[in-house]
Amino acid sequence: MTADAASDDLAALDDGALVARAIAGRQVAFREIMRRHRDPLYRLVRGHVGDADEALDLVQDCFATAWRHLGRFDQSRPLRPWLARIAINRARDWHRRRALRRLVGFGVGREEEAVPDEAPLPDIVAGARIDLERVWAAITRLPERLRETLLLRTVNGLSQMETAEALKISEKAVETRLYRARVQLVAMLGEG
Repeated sequence: MTADAASDDLAALDDGALVARAIAGRQVAFREIMRRHRDPLYRLVRGHVGDADEALDLVQDCFATAWRHLGRFDQSRPLRPWLARIAINRARDWHRRRALRRLVGFGVGREEEAVPDEAPLPDIVAGARIDLERVWAAITRLPERLRETLLLRTVNGLSQMETAEALKISEKAVETRLYRARVQLVAMLGEG
């Protein structure tokens, strides 16, 4: 069997079967998990941290954490909410470290870390690109609980039940938070 045929076979497996194979030592199965979930995780983390490069690093960290703790995953449950929970935790850790660096830097007389300009470079100016950056910037300003819900449901496409599971809240709380996130997002985008 060729590598392409093996890859096709893995693509047909569900996440639980891939996890079982990865736990059994088949790293190629975990590569399929990464291929399947990297884009949704990237969008989730990107929405949390607001920086594309940092988001790439954090997604790699998410997969490293998932690999280390794969044995803890309940294979009868959906994998995406479990990975989303890891991603949210990594993004929260990133925010805490960043806040601590600013505090420590401020306390010893160092200048506060410069805030990167979210505006696109002049040679990239295009209407759609500018609008997209404005939306990402507005999403990062939402309160954490609203941002997480919006990203999981709208950007990553998790169901209401999967979002509730990932955030450890009720499905009704997901619905309420999603509504509030959308209202605040529309208000913020209207200000700009």
